[in-house]
Amino acid sequence: MAASPGTITNADSASGGGEDEGKHVKPFTPEKAKEIIMCLQQPAVFYNMVFDWPAQHWTAKHLSEVLHGKQIRFRMGTKSTDTAPQFETACNYVEATLEEFLSWNCDQSSISGAFRDYDHSKFWAYADYKYFVSLFEDKTDIFQDVIWSDFGFPGRNGQESTLWIGSLGAHTPCHLDTYGCNLVFQVQGRKRWHLFPPEDTPFLYPTRIPYEESSVFSKINVVNPDLKRFPQFRKAQRHMVTLSPGQVLFVPRHWWHYVESIDPVTVSINSWIELEEDHQARVEEAITRMLVCALKTAENPHNTRAWLNPTELEETSHEVNCHYLNGAISAFFSHYGTSEVVETQALRTNREYTIKEELNVHNHVEVEQIGSHNSSSETVKQEAASPFGLDLVPVIPSSQEPSSERGGIFENDGEEFVSKNGKSFGKLPNTKRQRMMSESENAVVEQVASDRTGALSQIFVSTDDLLDCLVNPQVTRIVAQLLIQGKSV
Repeated sequence: MAASPGTITNADSASGGGEDEGKHVKPFTPEKAKEIIMCLQQPAVFYNMVFDWPAQHWTAKHLSEVLHGKQIRFRMGTKSTDTAPQFETACNYVEATLEEFLSWNCDQSSISGAFRDYDHSKFWAYADYKYFVSLFEDKTDIFQDVIWSDFGFPGRNGQESTLWIGSLGAHTPCHLDTYGCNLVFQVQGRKRWHLFPPEDTPFLYPTRIPYEESSVFSKINVVNPDLKRFPQFRKAQRHMVTLSPGQVLFVPRHWWHYVESIDPVTVSINSWIELEEDHQARVEEAITRMLVCALKTAENPHNTRAWLNPTELEETSHEVNCHYLNGAISAFFSHYGTSEVVETQALRTNREYTIKEELNVHNHVEVEQIGSHNSSSETVKQEAASPFGLDLVPVIPSSQEPSSERGGIFENDGEEFVSKNGKSFGKLPNTKRQRMMSESENAVVEQVASDRTGALSQIFVSTDDLLDCLVNPQVTRIVAQLLIQGKSV
């Protein structure tokens, strides 16, 4: 959709890469961009890839004109410094237009309507998870304004995208997505991303309460952590980046992220890219859904909103969840076919966070050395090449020094940028990753004990405590593999 007169463009904001936009040449072909996305395990920012997208003009003001007074649901949160995360189950919600949001966001004290009960100085508003197919259901031509085909995914556009509009302070709690990887296009304003690698999962104290399919939440407010209650968080490897208009962030599979708006108005567009690993992940999610719903509804059948995330609108009966699990397993077999392939896939996924990481770390120097003496190996040649440069910038780790205030700017240290298939793009001392992996194993057990430090005289195991163990991502992965292997006989 064409930008209205006076709409601010992001051409200047997108600068900072090495490509001269005036030449209208993108730094990566769609094929190369997809190769990077499918191989890279490190978060990275693409520059100069969206300067010709019509969606670059989608400011909140422009969208308010496009939507013509359409009501949107906003999540209302407090601008607090509490150490507890602001989960969506604890937030209030209002139905309002973008015009009303923009008026409220200008701090007009005389405003009436949906935002009248929310002091702008004390609250933030977030229109999050707005799927294009619902938001623009009567304006489907607007889907073409988002061109994910430039990243190697033909036919992918706004129809497979989600819109996020927020005020200063709006954020999503720290979580990981169990399905796919993520591409995020920043349209207006800036967002600060706090990211943690998959091997840090035990240090993030994962929980499935509140329950949302495909989201594993952290019990920690990562910008103001309670290190007495969650001491293992000191070992987490925080990566930070501020995403500006015109930039696209790639978030690899299972990377934890906390995202906060740091400008008065922010607009983002994202798309989750399906991956091969999603077939087993759906089985794991079905197991999680069945266990969470069974135990939580038995505990309190009349108050599902206390533990079910507002984004979950489907039925939670045991019959429905059984059907969901059987469907996930059937889809898995439909995709892989033979029991041999099933077993191979299960074993490969199970070793994802251990053997693959160890091989990458222990062997990357050796592989590079061999590659320098073996010109006949095309694979080794490719591994020696780095995609990083002025138009693709890696998100590097912050200081590892423990702190109770982890929300500021940290110094960077040397970190390994490792891609899938053993590709190495940087430097990391092997001893550090070895230590992190062994600590990850111990932290799974230590996590439960640390939650109760100082309260040993009044130990009480709640339903949520039990679920934290039963649906821990490591546990559901094993259960899914046992189910799949059992049915493949």
